[in-house]
Amino acid sequence: MISKKNFQALKAAFPFTVPIFAGFWFLGLTYGIYMNAAGFSWIYPALMSLTIFAGSIEFITVNLLLGAFNPIQAFVLAFMVNARHLFYGISMIDKYRGLGLKRLYLIFGLCDESFSINYTAKIPPNVDRGLFYFWVTLLNQIYWVSGATLGGIFGSLITFNTHGLEFVLTAMFVVIFMEQFLKETKHANALIGFGASLICLIIFGAENFILPSMALILILLTAFRRRLE
Repeated sequence: MISKKNFQALKAAFPFTVPIFAGFWFLGLTYGIYMNAAGFSWIYPALMSLTIFAGSIEFITVNLLLGAFNPIQAFVLAFMVNARHLFYGISMIDKYRGLGLKRLYLIFGLCDESFSINYTAKIPPNVDRGLFYFWVTLLNQIYWVSGATLGGIFGSLITFNTHGLEFVLTAMFVVIFMEQFLKETKHANALIGFGASLICLIIFGAENFILPSMALILILLTAFRRRLE
């Protein structure tokens, strides 16, 4: 039976994850259907979403599994695709400090969506901080795993065109950005992030702008830290 402390944290965390649920279920179903269409049993998307828990590389892994065995290429590709998590991890060092064994799972489950919530959410004073982070991360993974599993199971029954479902999370991040932007009284951080991303998008293109923009944002925020504070 869940304790009162855990229930309070779950109750506080769940509303923050509802938008993630919608996005993860659509994208997870798409991933499960994609795996099914590639000839894989439903157990593959179920286990991969449970153990890898990184949506972009999970889609890429389909082609890696179908191609020639090349572990070095797989490692380099996975590192490049998920290298942005290095920046997330640095940002969460202080927030995850002193959380005991929960910290290990929080590090494993630090996806884009969990980072967005755990970094910006205002946790009620009566709610345990570590448990709030834990439930946000666990709920998001449950959404992803359940969506991918169901997509793998029922993928063969789907007959409509699923092209474009991956845009759900893009729209969700726009909403999260706008909500955070309107919540702040000063918008310097948001403008730096937006401006740096736009510059890198123009220079490096849509396929390669994420890492340079992350690096540029980190450099600018570090350089202007005192002035921003």
